[in-house]
Amino acid sequence: METVTLSEARVYVGTYNKYNSGSLFGKWLDLSDYSDKDEFMEACRELHKDDQDPELMFQDYENIPEILISESWLSDKFFELRDAIEKLSETEQEAFFVWCDHHNSDISGEDADDLISSFEDEYQGEYKDEEDYAYEIVEECYDLPEFAKTYFDYSAFARDLFMTDYWMDNGFVFRCA
Repeated sequence: METVTLSEARVYVGTYNKYNSGSLFGKWLDLSDYSDKDEFMEACRELHKDDQDPELMFQDYENIPEILISESWLSDKFFELRDAIEKLSETEQEAFFVWCDHHNSDISGEDADDLISSFEDEYQGEYKDEEDYAYEIVEECYDLPEFAKTYFDYSAFARDLFMTDYWMDNGFVFRCA
């Protein structure tokens, strides 16, 4: 899943009737302007009130994972997930989508708060490499004298950590569930 910023999501909304009649008339709607799907759909219907019963067509979209949208459908979970993710920092939001890819999480079907909670339980932070994370673990968890730290094999320790307890992708470290 590519990195997206749900708070900047937008959709170009047209109708099948207009499209089939040779018109691409529609409008970009910023989903941040709507509190929920009902409000968004009402704005879509208002935009196309000249169609008797508009069959909406989402002709293009930005900052929405494909699992949450298609040409004629927007997931009911989009707004719930957007609101839950807004509590995360920009870096954490990027890490969240890396984590979702790794877990093959169905963000369109799972409870957003449960997803965020699981992510926060496993997310350890951003590091330049596995050895960088191993340095932090040694500093936080072991009271080694300074002279011992010069002999400590951080590379081997990192290898062992990431063989069993942690995984890393795009610089983000996660604890294995």
